[in-house]
Amino acid sequence: MVRLVGRSGTRSTPRSDGPRTPRAPGFVLEVDGQPVRRTPEGAPTGPEPHGRRTQGRVARLRSALSGRSVAGQVFVLQVVIVLLLVVAAVVALVLQVRRDSDLEARNRSVAVAQAFANAPGTREALDAPDPTAALQPRAEAARRAAGVDFIVVMNTNGIRYTHPKPDRIGKRFVGTIAPALAGRTVTEEIDGTLGRLVQAVVPIRAPDGSVVGVVSAGITTANVGGAANRQLPLVLAAAAAALSLATAGTALVSRRLLRQTHGLGPHEMTRMYDHHDAVLHAVREGVLIVGGEGRLLLANDEAHRLLGLPADAEGRHVRDLGLAADTARLLASGRVATDEVLRVGDRLLAVNQRPTDTQGGPPGSVATFRDSTELRALSGRAEAARERLDMLYDAGVGIGTSLDVTRTAEELAELVVPRFADFATVDLYDAVLGGGQPETATSMRRTAAAGIHEDTPLHPVGRQIVFVDSSPHARSLRLGRAVLEPDLRAAPGRPEQDPDRAARILDHGIHSLIVVPLRAGSLVLGLVSFWRSRRPEPFDAEELALAEELVKRAAVSIDNARRYTREHSMAVTLQRSLLPRSLPEQSALDIAYRYRPAQAGVGGDWFDVLPLPGARVALVVGDVVGHGLHAAATMGRLRTAVHNFSALDLPPDELLTLLDELVGRIDQAETPEDGGVSVIGATCLYAVYDPVSATCTVARAGHPPPAVIGPDGDVGFADVPAGPPLGLGGLPFEAADLQLPEGSRLVLYTDGLVGGRGQDIEEGLDLLRGALERAGPSAEDTCRAVLDALLPARPSDDIALIVARTRALPADRIAEWQVPSDPAAVADVRAAVTRRLARWGLEELTFTTELILSELVTNAIRYGGEPIGVRVLLDRTLICEVSDGSSTSPHLRYAAMTDEGGRGLFLVAQLAERWGTRYTPSGKIIWSEQPLP
Repeated sequence: MVRLVGRSGTRSTPRSDGPRTPRAPGFVLEVDGQPVRRTPEGAPTGPEPHGRRTQGRVARLRSALSGRSVAGQVFVLQVVIVLLLVVAAVVALVLQVRRDSDLEARNRSVAVAQAFANAPGTREALDAPDPTAALQPRAEAARRAAGVDFIVVMNTNGIRYTHPKPDRIGKRFVGTIAPALAGRTVTEEIDGTLGRLVQAVVPIRAPDGSVVGVVSAGITTANVGGAANRQLPLVLAAAAAALSLATAGTALVSRRLLRQTHGLGPHEMTRMYDHHDAVLHAVREGVLIVGGEGRLLLANDEAHRLLGLPADAEGRHVRDLGLAADTARLLASGRVATDEVLRVGDRLLAVNQRPTDTQGGPPGSVATFRDSTELRALSGRAEAARERLDMLYDAGVGIGTSLDVTRTAEELAELVVPRFADFATVDLYDAVLGGGQPETATSMRRTAAAGIHEDTPLHPVGRQIVFVDSSPHARSLRLGRAVLEPDLRAAPGRPEQDPDRAARILDHGIHSLIVVPLRAGSLVLGLVSFWRSRRPEPFDAEELALAEELVKRAAVSIDNARRYTREHSMAVTLQRSLLPRSLPEQSALDIAYRYRPAQAGVGGDWFDVLPLPGARVALVVGDVVGHGLHAAATMGRLRTAVHNFSALDLPPDELLTLLDELVGRIDQAETPEDGGVSVIGATCLYAVYDPVSATCTVARAGHPPPAVIGPDGDVGFADVPAGPPLGLGGLPFEAADLQLPEGSRLVLYTDGLVGGRGQDIEEGLDLLRGALERAGPSAEDTCRAVLDALLPARPSDDIALIVARTRALPADRIAEWQVPSDPAAVADVRAAVTRRLARWGLEELTFTTELILSELVTNAIRYGGEPIGVRVLLDRTLICEVSDGSSTSPHLRYAAMTDEGGRGLFLVAQLAERWGTRYTPSGKIIWSEQPLP
């Protein structure tokens, strides 16, 4: 194969009417890849001999390695860069390893010192007669196990009890112990008895929090840096290997570069490519180089074609080339021009011109010409396409930002106005708005509308619309595809829909319409209408396709919102069915409550009011962690369990213990099959108020503390032990007794009220305190004030709130007697009860009450223990209570015909409406309730 290879001094002469002709001195002839020698006159003499070729290759290789060629310079530069990178990496790695070793030494020293200080027996050993005998073996064992150089235990004066070197025991510790005596941990690097070392000093605390001793653990600097020194040979070996590989790779790259550049030096290559003008004749832009005197030095083929230059244009003055006056004037001036448009014949050329002498070059200018005739026509279509793509992108990110059907429809209407349509309306089936399946036989409701102005004859938002069969909207529903009406005056069906409104729409200037069905799979959710009035041109087929794409994307978001609305409604319905629908009748508390579900899903908050025997009332507030049906179902299970446990009349702390065990069993039963952990997190507060003593017993499991508003309006939070959340197991719960005078208000709530809006719980409690201070005196006023102050616009968690205003049972409705352990005292009890019932006007209940109390008191005297008491309460029912010092509970049974006894409780159960037993710290109480006449 024979070809020409450009060499230094090469230059070609451009021609507009034929191929370019290279000048002979600038090219070398090659035959089958081998250069052909030339005589001084330029005639080829034939291929070079093999030995001479070999000598030439060696010479080129030496030239490359000498650094004078491009390949040699690249090789040297790459080797230097790789060497610098390897050295920097080694240094950085060594420094990092040493830094990490030092940090690890500090962390290990702190951890070992804290572990030994908090270990069982360490504090007690300090009080022993010989602390060293107790602590030295343990300290040495811990030191060897933890891999530190020393563990030193000392008293608050710094006198050592332990040390790896026994002769150091009893001497003063070398280091800083003042922060540790103040209760802080300190780490430092010092010169100690073992040399340069890193040590940590931590306090040993007594149960009351005072510092009774100090523990120090540390590692010497030699051991700290040992890891780095051991890793250094490996790091250096890896660096040497990396350097070798990089050098080999660089050599291969340089060898390839050497072959491609044929051993040319930088200046030779620069001269060669400066004179290679093949690129100039291949570009689609015209290029002109004009000298300082205004003469044309170079014009490529595209410039000849665009400007119609003569074949001998090079070397002539630009004013003599027959160009248009403004074009010749611009080229002769040499001024800077950027995208100036010049008319040349029937073409519009965009001209850019720059001077060539800005960087010390020769005087003159370079001008480029680009034919923009077709580009201008294409740019308009490209701009429209770009706007449509932008609109589709905005639709992807701007529609469906919330799981609300109405808001999603509004986002679609707001997006397209005025960028695509002058007016836009979205009509949906009523069932879709409620989250249900669309019913095509029903009418639609205008859900969203947007326009360039509000004064429009279109149906307003909220209007129910029924489309006639001939209207474009009905045809779109019937055909299941978009309908384009470029001219509404000629559109069928519009006058039949509403003649008066149709006329006003046309008079308003609305002249074109696109109707697109909102389809989600096989479901048609509604219709979207795009109306045009301001722009005179009607909608076209391309805009119809854009409208379909926009509606398709919006339909997915609206269907997602519809499905979410349905699921949310189902979950809220389930949750509300599990909450109390009405409060039970009772006289102890005046109660008001509020429940607000989360905006983004139902949760597991619940509350309850449970009447208890003895005119008492139990209040419950709980919260299951999480949202959704699972949390609501778990809440229902826990609420049912509280109902069942409260029937046992247990103290609050014992009830929470049973509830904690139940949650633990639920966790075990609901462990996923794949071995994962499914933990139910729940909190609960249980309070029992007794109107006789005006006392409230409260216990809580991880729940926020209740707020108490005194009769004088003072607000505080009850000091109730927190207790662990339900389900942890193994930890006890504690109850607290609160004295609540009549007129006090007890406020129970869930954490959604005080922990929302991303605020700290303490800030929420402060806001709650302020709201309670401003609240009215009634329970209803308090609920309203709290929600007005703290309820967020879109709550992220459920909120349950109960306000209970206390009442006290009047003293004249309470009768109490102490009964001696003598069967003869039963008659006295009957007489006293008869007198009290007469005073209350309950003579009708005298016989049954005497019989009930006779049986209960007789059982207490016979089977119970002292002290024995009788209490009769007049509330909504007549309550009789008999207490004794025994914890043995009686049981109802059927007595045999031959039994002399055993029928007492049976008679009590028949005469009383309810009866039961509850236990007290000193015994038990048997109670019964009778309805008032």
